Parts: sequence; structure tokens; C-alpha cells
Amino acid sequence: MKENATAEQMLQWYMTAGVNETIGNVPVNRFKKNVETADSLVVDSVISSLSPEKKSLANAFLQDVFSLEDLKNAIANFNECPLKETATNMVFGAGNPNAELMIVGEAPGKEEDRQGLPFVGPSGHLLDLMLNSIGLKRENVYISNILPWRPPANRKPSEAEIALFTPFIKKHIALIKPKVLLLLGGSAVSALLNTNIGITKARGQWQKYVDGDLEIDVMPSFHPAFLLRTPAQKKFSWRDLLAVKKNLTA
Repeated sequence: MKENATAEQMLQWYMTAGVNETIGNVPVNRFKKNVETADSLVVDSVISSLSPEKKSLANAFLQDVFSLEDLKNAIANFNECPLKETATNMVFGAGNPNAELMIVGEAPGKEEDRQGLPFVGPSGHLLDLMLNSIGLKRENVYISNILPWRPPANRKPSEAEIALFTPFIKKHIALIKPKVLLLLGGSAVSALLNTNIGITKARGQWQKYVDGDLEIDVMPSFHPAFLLRTPAQKKFSWRDLLAVKKNLTA
């Protein structure tokens, strides 16, 4: 190809040479991606094979749980989920144990896994701003997730994993006894409200969380990670937060 070739001539030359895709300016570590994907497939394979007997062990672990410290120890000693082997730290919960608002997300991300604390990565920063917008801070609320262990590559938790840890988060809620539950993301909503309704339809609609004698007002809303990907949806989360504020101050 001539050094002074036009853009059209260069494009024709590439087409003739068989070039059918372009390369971005930012390199992609294909090896890292493949390793994480492989780990994810292994974990999915193992967790999907969990028997009902193993799943019921979660309830057995909760028989002697009467405090947050008891619950934390129970989860730490629960070895029936392979996610524990691939995660760096257990992410339990954090905040005010006497809070009127409890926030439940989906699962820890990379930064949460590194620090062992919920919502401390980019999603956590956005959550802080969301709370500030209605006059709340982290020390005013209690925050946890359905899963205490990070799924490899931040993949979506499987239904089996969610089912396995639902008894633990229910005990967590029973110990906090908040006035309002803010459920962030579809996984939290499906696990605690036992519904297949997607988060887009569920959000913004007050519901009741019922567990034995415990009844709590629930507001489903979008997960901050989703809002980071689709900023246009923030206006709906803002409406949900205003509804939560109104309930808390009623």
C-alpha cells in the first residue's frame, strides 16, 4: 500500500486483505477473563448440584443464633457454599443495628470482597450519595446483602445460591427489626418477597415483608450498580427514596 494512500484506498486494502474487525485503544486481558469465567462455571456446576439436605443445613446453623455476633459466626462456619472458597473475605453487614432503615443488596463486588464490608466500591459511593439526598448517612442505616460471599467475576448469583443464603438474611432482618426495608435489585426482591416480578415492575411499589410475627414495609428499588450503567433510571430511584423518607418520618 502506498504511503500517501487515501483513507478510502486504505479501507479497500484492508478489506481485500480480509480484515473484518477493528482493535480498540485499550488492551483486554483475555487470559484473566478466561480464568474468572472458568471459576464461575465451576462454582455454578457445584452449587447447582447442592441437595435439599445441604440447603436445609442453613436452618440448622441458625438454631442457636440470638445476636448479630452469633449470626456472623454461623455464616463464617457455614462451609456448604463453594463461593466461600473463591472469595477473599466474608461480607457480613455494617451500620447501626438499631436503624429504622435496613438496606439489602445482592452480593459483594470486587472492592467489597477486598475490604470485607458491604457497598464500599463504586456502587457504595453512589449509595452514600443517595442516602445523603434524603438526609441519611451510613451510621443512620444498616446495610447487608443476600450473599455474604462474592461470586467470581461479579456474576449474577444463581437461584441455588440465593436459596441457600435466604435463611441467613431473614435471620439478619429479624435481629435488626427495621421499620423499613429497602431492597436493591431483583435478587433481593425475589428472595425476600418470594416473587418472580422483575425489578422494573416491582420498584416503587410498597409491599410487606412477612416472616412469622414480623411485618415490615418494603420498598424495592434499582441497585446502584444498575444505576451506574443506566443513569437515566436515577429519577425513578429518587422517587423511591422520597417514599422511604416519608415512611420513616411518618
